[in-house]
Amino acid sequence: MPTLPNYPGVYIEEIPSGVRTITGVATSITAFVGRARRGLANEPVTINSYAEFERLFGGLWVDSTMSYAVRDFYLNGGSQALIVRVHNNAASAVFDFEGGLGLEAASGGTWGNKLSAVVDHQTRDADSTDPPPDPNLFNLTIVEQDGAIEKFLNVSIDPTDPRYLPRVLEQSSLLVRVRKNEDDTWMIPEARPGETGETPVTASNGSDGDPITPAQFTGEGMEDAKTGIFALKKADLFNLLCLPPLQRGGDMPTEVYQAALPFCVKQRAMLIVDSPSEWSANKAMAATTARNGLSGLGLSGTDARNAAIYFPRVLQVDPLRDRQVETFVPCGIIAGIMARTDAQRGVWKAPAGLDAAINGIQGLEVNLSDPENGMLNPLGINCLRSFPVSGRVVWGARTLRGADQLADEYKYIPVRRLTLFLQESLYRGTQWVVFEPNDEPLWAQVRLNIGAFMQNLFRQGAFQGQSPRDAYFVKCDKETTTQTDINLGIVNIIVGFAPLKPAEFVIIKFQQIAGQIAT
Repeated sequence: MPTLPNYPGVYIEEIPSGVRTITGVATSITAFVGRARRGLANEPVTINSYAEFERLFGGLWVDSTMSYAVRDFYLNGGSQALIVRVHNNAASAVFDFEGGLGLEAASGGTWGNKLSAVVDHQTRDADSTDPPPDPNLFNLTIVEQDGAIEKFLNVSIDPTDPRYLPRVLEQSSLLVRVRKNEDDTWMIPEARPGETGETPVTASNGSDGDPITPAQFTGEGMEDAKTGIFALKKADLFNLLCLPPLQRGGDMPTEVYQAALPFCVKQRAMLIVDSPSEWSANKAMAATTARNGLSGLGLSGTDARNAAIYFPRVLQVDPLRDRQVETFVPCGIIAGIMARTDAQRGVWKAPAGLDAAINGIQGLEVNLSDPENGMLNPLGINCLRSFPVSGRVVWGARTLRGADQLADEYKYIPVRRLTLFLQESLYRGTQWVVFEPNDEPLWAQVRLNIGAFMQNLFRQGAFQGQSPRDAYFVKCDKETTTQTDINLGIVNIIVGFAPLKPAEFVIIKFQQIAGQIAT
């Protein structure tokens, strides 16, 4: 509000500058959905290192292809990941205390059978005589065999006590929870449990459940319930989605990929597709099998701009099987390389080439030749190659709309990912526009702020062109927003940019100088 002068003197007013800095969103937050040894089910959990994955989800597990993909992600430069654990009727291990106290492992799985609990009454007022010790208090110690130890001192069975056991365990324990009765009440006794002494109570009957099926990913009603892959709706942002196979040596069913692709489009994310195992069954004919099998995935149409497929699979040492060399899918590796490239060069740089070295593998399931690579690349199949000096690298950067015959404007992964980055950043960075007066002062602020954001990207080398005029434009004025739009409460903003496209084919031309011919 302007200052109303009512006495002689000097008045100070602060005038808004109209600057609302737009910050670019993250570009390589990778979501993994699959089976894990332990952890919350159907909830996206953010982790920032593989050590966190080991602590929260149990680390490598022979029955979890996701655990190996997460390891590969961090081996190849990944930073932040979202983990969604799914299971098929896994059961939590339970403790059998005398007196009615019901505890269970914090999540389903046989890992809970390694838990034991000790109860003692050496509380803070144990030696008090006036007043006497609180009969509701006790100490609880949870021990995981060869693992963590959790101690909860002065917990209570009194619901009015701040140290009420169910609340304390819910907020502080990674290992156990209080069980619930059929009527959804806590399984808490009327008197505190007796001391267990030197014989701790051991949990039992934990189960990993049955092998997972497509129903755990995209079953009926899961989108509304936000479970399976749709649990990612609860996350603020993810950029890449990895869906490792259901079982070792197998494939993720095509119906799961087909359901995940439109979901990724809505979330402005990229789907990383692993090539089917059958493509490499006959190594001599692998390239031909891949060429003929691409259409069988059913990932086509404009949605395929948000997907990329990589072939072949990789060979790695499995520490859980006497360090035998086995075959694994590359989705976690590719996501890690994308994260590494984004950090070093930017999302506009293709995650391929000699800099896109693959870490942590022993080889490739199929060693492709240049002619075989030349057969697959024009179809949009990204190849992993092995070269004598450079080692194993990613040697392709096309989306599933990258076939030459389609001539799609989002043929290349970096162009599509840059577009998704701009869309998400501007979507979040222009929320302040809503309900502002829709006229030239607002349009000028929009042009100022989006223009500043685009200029910063131009200076980083994100666009083509020698000048900003060649690289991008921002248009928001009476031409884009007519009076009819204003009456309808609409403001139209047009942002254009000239993307960088990768140099797939480097052609060096030689000419021999014949020498001057005397005439």
